[in-house]
Amino acid sequence: MIILPIRTSVRPRQTPYTNYALIAANVAVFISQFHLDPQTHHLASRAWVEHLMLTPIQPHLWQFISYAFLHSSIMHIVGNMFFLYLFGGNVNDKLGHIGYLCLYLAGAVFSAVGHTLVSVGPVLGASGAIAAVIGAYLVLFPQSLIAVFYWFFYFINTIDIPALYFIGFKLIFWDNVLERGIPNVAYEAHLAGYAFGIAAMLIMLATGLLAGTGFDLWSMVKQWNRRRRYRDVAADGFDPFTGRTPAKQINVKNVTEPARGEPVEPINKQKMQKIELLRSDIAGQMSQRNLSAAAESYLQLIELDSEQILPPRYLLDIANQLTSASRHADAAKAYEQFLAHYDNYEYIEQVQLMLGLLYSRYLGQPSRAKKHLSAAVSKLSDPGQLKMCRDELEKLQNI
Repeated sequence: MIILPIRTSVRPRQTPYTNYALIAANVAVFISQFHLDPQTHHLASRAWVEHLMLTPIQPHLWQFISYAFLHSSIMHIVGNMFFLYLFGGNVNDKLGHIGYLCLYLAGAVFSAVGHTLVSVGPVLGASGAIAAVIGAYLVLFPQSLIAVFYWFFYFINTIDIPALYFIGFKLIFWDNVLERGIPNVAYEAHLAGYAFGIAAMLIMLATGLLAGTGFDLWSMVKQWNRRRRYRDVAADGFDPFTGRTPAKQINVKNVTEPARGEPVEPINKQKMQKIELLRSDIAGQMSQRNLSAAAESYLQLIELDSEQILPPRYLLDIANQLTSASRHADAAKAYEQFLAHYDNYEYIEQVQLMLGLLYSRYLGQPSRAKKHLSAAVSKLSDPGQLKMCRDELEKLQNI
């Protein structure tokens, strides 16, 4: 069985010169490693290679870097450089040339340390440094898709797998924890490299040293934490998912100021906290274009407080999502809210057309349908939409 990643869905915005330079340096060193033995007429390693390999028993400081530019065979360097080319370009683009070079060299050092802690055998190869690069890719682009070629008996095809799962399960867990059948492979160096690359990127994103994108692993962790906090708050007397315990309606006129020293009922504070978490959750879902989840959170939000208003782009996208999901009544409410607060929208006639069609075709409210369709017909410029609007109005004349 063969499983091989062949491309990613992310393309560097700028040419990753540092990544190309590292590949060229590795190839150049590999070519200089060997010479033709005059006695055997076979390729043999030069004497200086042994001094640049990492020897855990008596390591020299330079070996923690030099070992990462040596390779033992054609297959060894081809495999390593392929993975460096596949994942390194995007990391180079994100970190910049100096930052990427520092990541690569530091990954080599940390991988060497990981190997020397558990093994006494000499090691060479760039796989530890490349593991750090792949670990960084996992954090920076966890939701990107990796096209994977597989060959299983007579089945040959490709499949797209999110980077979070392919790298996390296949490259890290399966190849370096479960399956350790290949001899002379420094698995501990690989794991140390992955750990360094992941930890370094998470720390940089968490501290703001590296700007997040909303799609990186740190953003996913923060979103998960927001949802966890919301579930904890929602569990305290209100369940928006089932609606079994509706939010309490507070009559402001009946609220009196408590006597001095008397504890204040925390209902308002809890409600505001739920609203804040829901709005934060919607923003995170919209940034990842998870419209279905955003629509669910929006419905929970307006059930909790019908006066809550989202930004126009969010509200319109959610209304469209509800329409596509055949939740016509909820979609109509969202469109009505949009019309009430964003009546100066550039394409307001299209919103009126959609709302008129919902009332006419699905909700059985012809009077409301005529109102919105009549408002739209005088503004529509698209011939197809205009014909649709007029045809619908004509049908309603007989009702």
